[in-house]
Amino acid sequence: MKDIRVRFAPSPTGALHIGGVRTALYNYLLAKKHGGTFILRIEDTDQNRYVPGAEDYIIEALKWCGIEPAEGPGIGGEYGPYRQSERKAIYAEYTQKLIDSGNAYYAFDTDEELQAMRDEYEAKKEVFKYGHANRRRLNNSLNLSAEETQAKLESGAPYTVRLKVPTDQAVNIQDLVRDTVTFQSNELDDKIMMKSDGMPTYHLANVVDDRLMRITHVIRGEEWLPSTAHHVLLYRAFGWEDEMPQFAHLPLIMKPTGKGKLSKRDGAKLGIPVFPLSWEGKTEEDSFTGFREFGFDPRAVVNFLAFLGWNPGTEQEIFSLQELTEAFDVEKIVKSGARFDFDKAKWFNEQYLIHSDNAALAKAVRPAVDAAGYEASDEFLEQFVGMLKERVTFITDFVPQGYYFFEPVKSYEEKMIRKKWKPDNRAKFEELIDFIKNIDDFTTDNLTEKIKGWINEDSGMGFGQVLPILRLATSGTMKGPDVFAMMALLGKEEVAARLSKGYDAFDEIKAAQ
Repeated sequence: MKDIRVRFAPSPTGALHIGGVRTALYNYLLAKKHGGTFILRIEDTDQNRYVPGAEDYIIEALKWCGIEPAEGPGIGGEYGPYRQSERKAIYAEYTQKLIDSGNAYYAFDTDEELQAMRDEYEAKKEVFKYGHANRRRLNNSLNLSAEETQAKLESGAPYTVRLKVPTDQAVNIQDLVRDTVTFQSNELDDKIMMKSDGMPTYHLANVVDDRLMRITHVIRGEEWLPSTAHHVLLYRAFGWEDEMPQFAHLPLIMKPTGKGKLSKRDGAKLGIPVFPLSWEGKTEEDSFTGFREFGFDPRAVVNFLAFLGWNPGTEQEIFSLQELTEAFDVEKIVKSGARFDFDKAKWFNEQYLIHSDNAALAKAVRPAVDAAGYEASDEFLEQFVGMLKERVTFITDFVPQGYYFFEPVKSYEEKMIRKKWKPDNRAKFEELIDFIKNIDDFTTDNLTEKIKGWINEDSGMGFGQVLPILRLATSGTMKGPDVFAMMALLGKEEVAARLSKGYDAFDEIKAAQ
């Protein structure tokens, strides 16, 4: 396969939807698999929709996911600039080429003239489409003499430049996902190529940039498939059709119900993230929580996204980015929509947390620990996350679920205490405190051996009577990790204090029963 060059070309109009991250991922995987180049290009030609901070958000989101471009804004490259707003002169040159070749024309129609035409069509219960059927009735250079056209241009009259779509032509697109897709040119409108503000539309900028940046494959969402017909016509108009990129249009990401496209509003409505990182908009309605802030490991997000529309054809589900690169094949992308199964996303995250190195995981949890005002050594945190990582779903779960490792127990599971605590046994449990205070080697293995030995030989009680009380007094809950491991990490003095305080609380709970 020839040198592959692919691009991810988002518009900086707000937060990057998770569907955009999937598009970037598939482009990245194709490039990396074949030793090619992954490019980031910012399509900011629509200045009315430009949102400050959005470009930085896009770059940070890709970096968090490990999908880093080889060329792009802030990186450089041979084919820059990589922001379309900085390429106006290039687009003006190619727009003129289209006009000179007769493949485009100046349109001087005012808003009022266009609205009058729309009203005319609406009265006939038809939809107005600026194209071959009516272009000769409109205010454009096809109906004006060269002198009239030049006079309008020199007078500063506002204009757009439209593609002159040829009639009676079949536009065939060989799509790597959808096979052959055919459009009839008579069904297409004369799309605007250059807007009245001198900025190109998506269509012209997209084709020109892909050509000049030597893009070999265009992988994007299926919502762009109808636009591809105009893009093919542009390639023809420029004489580039024989060297067009190969197209692959990805399936939609569907709502968790499987019905309808997943939208940015669905996240807030369902209480789930649909953006990689949190985004603070001007209003609460335009502010969203991201996968990162929700507590996801970026590796889990990438793994989850890879399966939204692609299947390796094997039973394997857990893939590192390198393994995804090796396994990825465009031909294994499916045509049908992919359901956004958030439960599956959580499962992926759980698997990555379970198999994470404790030191790396402790580093990820450290900000939440610090934010809560807790003090803990690196060694303590590593043991802490090692005990809890099989019991949490998100990175953000560690501190709230394991708060009792950092401060005294706040509350106890009263139902279990009423069932298990026998005030008549308190004297024996006080003996247990003294016994624990005399254990010198306060390690998990030794505590397990010593305390189990005490239960068997001295307590007069069974394991089912003692161990739940130890756990409840130490953590307040029956859901924590191994009780002896907890005790070893908390230390002798803290455990003794918690047992004493716990017994008092248990007596009160029983007395109130």
